[in-house]
Amino acid sequence: MKFAMKSLAVVTCLLCASSAMAQKGETVKMVRIDPLTGLLGPVGISQLKGYQFFAEKFSGAGNPAGVKFEVTGIDNKLSPTESLNALKAAIDQGARYIIQGNGSSVALALTDAVSKYNERNPGKEVIYLNDSAVDPDLTNSKCSYWHFRFDADTSMKMEAMSSFMETQKDIKKVYILGQNYSHGVQVAKYTKETLARKRPDIQIVGEDLHPLAQVRDFAPYIAKIKASGADTVVSGNWGSDLSLLVKAANEGGYTGKFFTYYAGVTGTPTALGTNGAGRVYQIAYNHYNMGGRMDKWMYEFKAKYNDDFYTGATIRIFQTLGAAMAKAKSTDPLKVAAALEGLKVDSFNGEVEMRKTDHQLQQPLYITVWQKADKKYPYSPENTGMTLAPLKEYPNYVSSTPTSCQMKRP
Repeated sequence: MKFAMKSLAVVTCLLCASSAMAQKGETVKMVRIDPLTGLLGPVGISQLKGYQFFAEKFSGAGNPAGVKFEVTGIDNKLSPTESLNALKAAIDQGARYIIQGNGSSVALALTDAVSKYNERNPGKEVIYLNDSAVDPDLTNSKCSYWHFRFDADTSMKMEAMSSFMETQKDIKKVYILGQNYSHGVQVAKYTKETLARKRPDIQIVGEDLHPLAQVRDFAPYIAKIKASGADTVVSGNWGSDLSLLVKAANEGGYTGKFFTYYAGVTGTPTALGTNGAGRVYQIAYNHYNMGGRMDKWMYEFKAKYNDDFYTGATIRIFQTLGAAMAKAKSTDPLKVAAALEGLKVDSFNGEVEMRKTDHQLQQPLYITVWQKADKKYPYSPENTGMTLAPLKEYPNYVSSTPTSCQMKRP
């Protein structure tokens, strides 16, 4: 009887240990739904390579849960409708972790679809990991328990950007140019609000929204900017919409400043060339000259793919997922989502926190300027001989903005 009881106790302990480490060696399937074709395809392709590169780095012994990450991509052609079809296909393939970032209109559609799917399918939940879609509504009025954002939202970036612009006394007239969808509208809104608060003397001399990823010649917009007398342009454009805008500015002889969100993204460094030196700025949560672990990874990535890595949220997604799965002792999205709330991890530039209230990552932001690469800031994106050099770091508490999210938890 004693032997039987001891055997039962041993078996129970082994089962507990097995349950605790059930995720070790398990493959976590992740699908990234983003454009892989069209004008914005090069951005999505570069980012997917980043996910596959870091999935290998952070698999197995690379994360505290010991899981293996596997990432594949589905082309959504930047369409919310195509994205919903892709979501269904990903779930059918067994993926329970969905990644997306390019386009807040897509992000809003996916957030709604994932929430409804999880409500209808208890026990088969899916988590949506947002690496780049920055519409503040996603963590405010449209917040969802199943959505976690790893980029800083538009309002956070504008809070930091306007703090820097506040100190630039030569800025007197600003023109706002953006893409005509939720992100572009929000950039315009927060530019006007923050500048009115911090630099009420600055005039907004023009504002334009153009179709997303459809404009091939920005010369008419540059003509309007020049005619307005603007000394500075604020733009949330990304991908081809920023590359072609900068190209038109260079060709059209516009010599004012550009304050951007995505100057370092695929195609834009080449478009900038040397003409943008000292007058093109970027606000972001990482840059090309971070030092430490990030430098090592970036040079490895460039050697392997002849491409530049710039979406640091990729790294943070793997870091936080690994930590959350270890904390939850499970890869079950329901348990992992709970473990992600309020989670803090040591990332490539210090501690970051997934705020429990709205699932918005709290992180430092950086203002950088386009200049010639040198010994201090040597990394040259797209082999331009130029780089984004850091000017100012804004810690978490500066870039953080309040939330109106009323989270509905399962």
